[in-house]
Amino acid sequence: MRLLFEMDKKDYENCTHSFVRNSARSIIISNKKLAMIHSMRYDYYKFPGGGIENGENPIDAMIRETQEEAGLVVKPETVKEYGYVHRIQRSGKDATECFIQDNYYFLCETEDDVVSQCLDNYESDENYVLAYVDPQVAISKNSRVTQSPYDPMMFEREVKVIQLLMSEGFLD
Repeated sequence: MRLLFEMDKKDYENCTHSFVRNSARSIIISNKKLAMIHSMRYDYYKFPGGGIENGENPIDAMIRETQEEAGLVVKPETVKEYGYVHRIQRSGKDATECFIQDNYYFLCETEDDVVSQCLDNYESDENYVLAYVDPQVAISKNSRVTQSPYDPMMFEREVKVIQLLMSEGFLD
């Protein structure tokens, strides 16, 4: 899978150990809009997806997470690798820990019917909802997030992926 870009804060020189948490995300395009998760609490957009469990491959994780978060059922035969983003930085919780994450993105199509979400507690607290959003709206919202418990790199990552999709003609 191709590297889309790296996000490296270079702030981990004093780290003594690493924590790796890779994720897999779906890119679903319909009528020039992106299927994204909208956090109603913090007003940002993210691609459906999440953490890859031990022993799980990235495609299976993406399919599972997309259904859990968005209620969208991915058609496995439509899945195509898009690329990954490599992120590395000092942990926000432990100054001796380096956080490393590869975020794998897959282009895919989904079934027409939407099923019930199966959200984790924090996802429910944020009131995650599926939204088909104009790419410029997602870029604008994510560029202005001021309050959230997340590192701003997450919002920047999603903006950069959307911009890549646009520059490569996927949203024409």
